[in-house]
Amino acid sequence: MASNEFDLIARYFARQPVHRRDVALAIGDDCALLEVPVGSQLAVSTDSLVCGNHFLQTMDPALVAKKALAANLSDLAAMGATPAWVSLALTMPSADEEWLARFCDGFFEIAEYYQVQLIGGDTTKGPLSLTLTVQGLVPQGQALTRHGASVGDLIYVTGNLGDSAAGLAVLLEQAPEIPAELATHMLNRHYQPQPRVLAGQALRGIASAALDVSDGLIADLGHILDRSGVGAVIEPDLLPVSPELLVFCQDNLDQALKLALTSGEEYELCFTVPAHHRGALDVALSHSGVKATCIGQIRAGDSIVLERNGQPLDWQLHGYDHFSG
Repeated sequence: MASNEFDLIARYFARQPVHRRDVALAIGDDCALLEVPVGSQLAVSTDSLVCGNHFLQTMDPALVAKKALAANLSDLAAMGATPAWVSLALTMPSADEEWLARFCDGFFEIAEYYQVQLIGGDTTKGPLSLTLTVQGLVPQGQALTRHGASVGDLIYVTGNLGDSAAGLAVLLEQAPEIPAELATHMLNRHYQPQPRVLAGQALRGIASAALDVSDGLIADLGHILDRSGVGAVIEPDLLPVSPELLVFCQDNLDQALKLALTSGEEYELCFTVPAHHRGALDVALSHSGVKATCIGQIRAGDSIVLERNGQPLDWQLHGYDHFSG
């Protein structure tokens, strides 16, 4: 069993396209040896994906890999970090080499794009699951955190929200009857998120707090509020939703906005910005190719209030909870 394990590692994981100069020793020893530049801090994030919970058994292994790595890189983006290294612990029921080949195709495509080197990990037998630990670099003292929001700060999100939930509905066959082209678009948005790495880097020194939207905007913004000791007002009509989502919702704008507020696995950034940094934000993001939309403001309190035309909306919404139900 051990020889098979090492053979799989050598055949599928040791041969990778990224070879960073700051990796002194990678796959093959008990530990990797890494060079952390002077003046940088190390940002580290770990995440697990379990078959049947985070992805279906029938999902293309290449898409499993792409989504897993992109989701982890999104955590680095939320901290303003530059991705550098990743380790992978993969548990499989059997040594399915066809599955592994497809998985590695997807994994190394994303790793090469973001210049992330696989530096180690583990393979073992058991129910299909994977755990990734990504590491990145951020200039000393410039990391974005969740605890810096202040009353009066503006609240922004990147990109569009809600498409991932629509894609999940298509995947689970819970969607309304829609054209095949639209269904494919939504599935792609669910399967292949784009971590906002350049946007996160651009926000350093501008944003007062930030995180990525993984469990739904309502739930994730709540983490900033808890850590910062503040409340927020959100105007749902300002939320960025795609034309495709409106078609998916059969032009029911409120339904689209509710999806935008609760959709998990979007991996867009939600961040707060002091009003006097608004001009600097526009300039900084103009070089990232990512749009950002102001959707509300931080205020005193400890909760999120949804308002339309200055009046509160009684929408009972919740984000994703890994242990609910």
